[in-house]
Amino acid sequence: MHDEIEFMPLQPAGTAGGDGADLRRLHDVPVELAVEIGRTRMTIGQTLELRPGSVVSLNRLAGEPVDLLINGKPIARGEVVVIDEEFGLRVTDVVSSGRSIEDEAETAEAVAAQAEADLIASMAGSEQPEPLPDPFADASVDDLPMGGLPTPGVVE
Repeated sequence: MHDEIEFMPLQPAGTAGGDGADLRRLHDVPVELAVEIGRTRMTIGQTLELRPGSVVSLNRLAGEPVDLLINGKPIARGEVVVIDEEFGLRVTDVVSSGRSIEDEAETAEAVAAQAEADLIASMAGSEQPEPLPDPFADASVDDLPMGGLPTPGVVE
C-alpha cells in the first residue's frame, strides 16, 4: 500500500529579515575569530624535528597584511599592532560580500597597475622640464668654507 503525502506549496519569505538587513537575532551567536600570519608545508619528519628555538618559515613577507578569519573563512586583512603588551589587529581591508580576499587583492593590484600606466602615459606625452642648474658644478673642495657649502649665487 502506497500513501502519497501532499505538501503545501512554499511561500516566498516575507520582507521581515528576508533581505538580510535585520541581523539582530544573530548578534549573540558566537563565532571564532583568528588572525593568520602565514602558512607553510612540511613533511611529518620535518615537523617531528621541531624543537624550542626552531624557526618555521611562512609564506608571507614581513610587513605584509595578515588575514582575519571568521570560522576559518577570510573576511578582512589588517596589520598587527601591540596594545598594552597584547597583540591586536588594525583592519585595513574588508572583503565585500560575494568576493574573496584574493579577488579583492587582484582588484587592488589591477587598479594600481592602471594608475601607474596612466601616470607613465601622461608623463610620456608631456615635455620634460629642463633640469635646474647645479650651483656647485664649478666648485672644488678648496672652495668650501669650514662652516659648510657655499651659498648659491654668492661669490667670495
